[in-house]
Amino acid sequence: MSEGQLDSVEALLEEARLMAWMPSPVERLRLREAAGLSRAQVAAAVGVGRQTVANWESGETDPQPPGRGKYLKLLKGLAEIHPAPPPEAPGNAGITAPQAPVAPTAAQSLPAAAELPPTAFRPDGLVVQGVPEPCIRCGVVTPFKATDGRSLHPGAMCQPLAATPPADTPRAATPAVTRVPAPAAPVQPSPTPARVPSRPQRRAQSSARAQAETNTLITGAVHEELERAEGDADVALQALVKRAIPDVMRLFEETRATARYQYTAYPSLPDILHKPSKREPDQIWEARPNFHHPHYSLKAPGNVQVTALDANAAYLSALKCWLPIGKLEHHAGGDGVDAKRSGVHLITPAPWNHPHLPDPLGDREEPGALWITDATLRLLLRLSGPKYGLIEAPTVHESWTSGATENFLDALRKVLAAARETALAQDDTITEGYVKAMYSKFISTMGESIHNREIQRPDWMHIIHSQAYANLWGKAYKAHQAGLEVIAMMGTDELHVSGDWRQVFTEGRGLTQMKIKHGDAKASGEYTVGQVAR
Repeated sequence: MSEGQLDSVEALLEEARLMAWMPSPVERLRLREAAGLSRAQVAAAVGVGRQTVANWESGETDPQPPGRGKYLKLLKGLAEIHPAPPPEAPGNAGITAPQAPVAPTAAQSLPAAAELPPTAFRPDGLVVQGVPEPCIRCGVVTPFKATDGRSLHPGAMCQPLAATPPADTPRAATPAVTRVPAPAAPVQPSPTPARVPSRPQRRAQSSARAQAETNTLITGAVHEELERAEGDADVALQALVKRAIPDVMRLFEETRATARYQYTAYPSLPDILHKPSKREPDQIWEARPNFHHPHYSLKAPGNVQVTALDANAAYLSALKCWLPIGKLEHHAGGDGVDAKRSGVHLITPAPWNHPHLPDPLGDREEPGALWITDATLRLLLRLSGPKYGLIEAPTVHESWTSGATENFLDALRKVLAAARETALAQDDTITEGYVKAMYSKFISTMGESIHNREIQRPDWMHIIHSQAYANLWGKAYKAHQAGLEVIAMMGTDELHVSGDWRQVFTEGRGLTQMKIKHGDAKASGEYTVGQVAR
């Protein structure tokens, strides 16, 4: 038998040994909590999602390949560090080690978690440990610490201690006597229950925990690739960009673990959302702008000062948009237009009569009816309302829509935005580039792409693109209303204005800020144009 065959046999035997040893779901949960590990840390170590680990610990599913082997090895190692308490001997139920006398009248009640200091965590996400002392909540000795330095079991490891009356001891026989009934013990008032947090409070706490755990996945990936590249930042970033698609899909699933909406990843799509061929686009117009003010030109002589501005992380901000979460349904006329629905619409737009402002339908060459996204339709309807009064409402001929929500990708957006903000504050160009690759590739591959087989929603891709253009149009209109001249508006993030732009926008690299856009083109940074004769 060859050496390779022996290795294969040994691997199978090792797998069989671990399968035979596999602990119960309750023991899996105990081992993880005993080690002070979060589900996100275990998931990252074994290569599965956080919800998968939760399912294994609840018994909803059993560990399966490819993560099963690593998971069982981890549990085996944790069992050696944190062995299970010995089972009680038969007939000894209720006999415990000598303790201070306990009143047998009622079970002890543990203090509410809200009344105690929070568990202390190290920067790597593990619980802080120290000298073992009695837990301030249940009294059982533990090395885990709270933020004030006292011992405290993390999570749900505290167990209520039921008061047990002392065992009877043999006594000498005594003559029967008439006993006088003892007076009834006074009734103790019930303890005041801990205040139940409101639904928004519970949701905020759950969101904060999820964001902390998913952020661990991002920092863990960066550290892993840096170690692999032996500290070479360029090599590490290249590796992170290559793995950006599977990593962001994993983040997406993690942020969906406790979500309120079920979505359809592969709905049957109308023909208008299918590409006729690999090189031909589908029929949806995203309203991409390419606006240049007709009264100004680089070729004309003049000294009008212009600043090219860049909207930061435009696609990341555009994840906050109304997305259809189910299968698209066809509606005739305007029946598919609803504030709680989203999709695509066939419209005939009204003419745009404001040459000094970008057309909200973008750089369109052919007149007539066209298919647009819900994000573009919402912008057109706002501009036709009394607040703006810039255009007549479009005529809607038919729609493909589904029930929608504006918060579907909001948890993912917040996780990526927080990671980006931290990276900028720490001048961490590796994490910044990794986060940018994740959100840009997440959007660009959610359509008919061979690079992402986990989801096929070209309608989402078009809507998010259009939302980025609509957001940029809003910035252009804000500049115009403040007295600036809009010289040009291009793509998702480029806005050129004349005038004191810092009085309108905050300068910086934050999501709501603007920065000067530098490049090799003449119309970049700060430049001058001339007025064209009218």
